[in-house]
Amino acid sequence: MHTQTPPIPPDDALPGIRTIALTQPLRWLVLAWRDMARCGWISWAHGVVLALVGAAIFFMARERFWLLAGALSGFLVIAPVLATSLYALSRALERGEKADVSVVLKTWLNWQNKRFNQRDSDYWCLVQFGVLLALASTGWVITSAALITLLAPVPIATPTDFIQHVMFAKEGYLFELWLALGGVLAAPIFASTAIAIPLLLDRQVTLLQAVLTSWHAVLTNPVPMALWAALIMGLTLLGLGLALLGLVVTVPLLGHASWHAYRDLVETASLPEREVR
Repeated sequence: MHTQTPPIPPDDALPGIRTIALTQPLRWLVLAWRDMARCGWISWAHGVVLALVGAAIFFMARERFWLLAGALSGFLVIAPVLATSLYALSRALERGEKADVSVVLKTWLNWQNKRFNQRDSDYWCLVQFGVLLALASTGWVITSAALITLLAPVPIATPTDFIQHVMFAKEGYLFELWLALGGVLAAPIFASTAIAIPLLLDRQVTLLQAVLTSWHAVLTNPVPMALWAALIMGLTLLGLGLALLGLVVTVPLLGHASWHAYRDLVETASLPEREVR
């Protein structure tokens, strides 16, 4: 018996957003740790895979600073898309379902319960989002390279050059300017992705609805979401700084926590569920 898929609400029909406490992001991390313990190896495997990908990027581009910076930036920017199956695992736990490898396979092979040859915008929204994030990352790398090339006292060819002549330069404020510019460009990316992909996974919404809802959540809770952004950045840098081995823990931790962020922030009762068979 065929069950008709509920229609997607119009783009101007956005769900309600809850107001959260300042310390709520810390609770998301606690809940995420519990999810990791309940999911077992399948959750940790996400961290292992992404750590190996990061190591391969570093190995291939270690002597080409801007290639390395571009690859790692792109890798980090599209990480919310790559963590989609972690959201699905947390969703299964919340529903009392098995959170195992079958959930991961369903998420990536047929996550919207439609045919593979279907090319409507709803089916390909994750692909579209990933492309948009990759383009944003490319724009940052080009802007960053131009800034450093124009203002650095010497040519920057390796990570060591960047550390010596930009980060620890005795004169000028190039590093501070570089960080400020990166923050300005990173803010809209964070606002667009904070809860968009868990929403796309869980509910029948368009890409535009998901992004606008994410912005609404950030603007409604600016201080808690600023703390959440700082925690994401800090844990990511910690993971990278520990020879990428820290990503084994931080990737699944942030992935599961992002699901709980979405569940705390978004009123989903008005939106039809997106089922995965």
